[in-house]
Amino acid sequence: MSSTAIREELCKYARKTVTNKLVVGPGGNISARHEGKMYLSPSGFALDEVEPEQWVEVDIESGEITDIGLRPSSEVLMHLYAYRANPNIGAIVHTHPPYCIAFTLVERELPIMFPDQAALVGKTLYVPYVLPTTDKLADAYVEVAGQASSVLLGNHGLVTSGRNLREAYYRTEVVEESAKIYLIAKAIREPKALTKEEFEEIASLESEAYRIQLLQKMK
Repeated sequence: MSSTAIREELCKYARKTVTNKLVVGPGGNISARHEGKMYLSPSGFALDEVEPEQWVEVDIESGEITDIGLRPSSEVLMHLYAYRANPNIGAIVHTHPPYCIAFTLVERELPIMFPDQAALVGKTLYVPYVLPTTDKLADAYVEVAGQASSVLLGNHGLVTSGRNLREAYYRTEVVEESAKIYLIAKAIREPKALTKEEFEEIASLESEAYRIQLLQKMK
């Protein structure tokens, strides 16, 4: 995939985040890795306003902006540190989904409750509130990013990662749906999570094929 194609794909998923109300205004930021560079949303833009040529190219090793574009998102360090720490991460989606934020105001551990959540996301970790845009938040995220593809940020939002943008983005949708289901169920009684055995049973399936089927459905 070329850098041009990466930029166009970033626009596609950036617009999905806005259409599906996972961010409002100029909130959130997304990025993708390509040939030693990361392409990150520019500062001060609503994600659905970013044009292909406006994604900011940053050299992952040096941290230098390698084009003459706009300023990168203020969360540039969170993305940069994560790519440096984990070569398996190909894309990062940071959003402010309302149910996820509501969940972090009252809970910390999001249980695994249904098969799609188990197969596509697995466990979701939690990081207590840290001042946004700082190296402290970047460090806190990177500390747990290798343990889970989805991380809830207390009083802030959600960060998901994946091998590519599609995987990272749809994890965002599934975690937001999971938080919504949990909060609705919790209003009635304590939600019933999948047991460890039920989760492991899903994991023992042809899990890669299962994930591929899910992603194909979620276009």
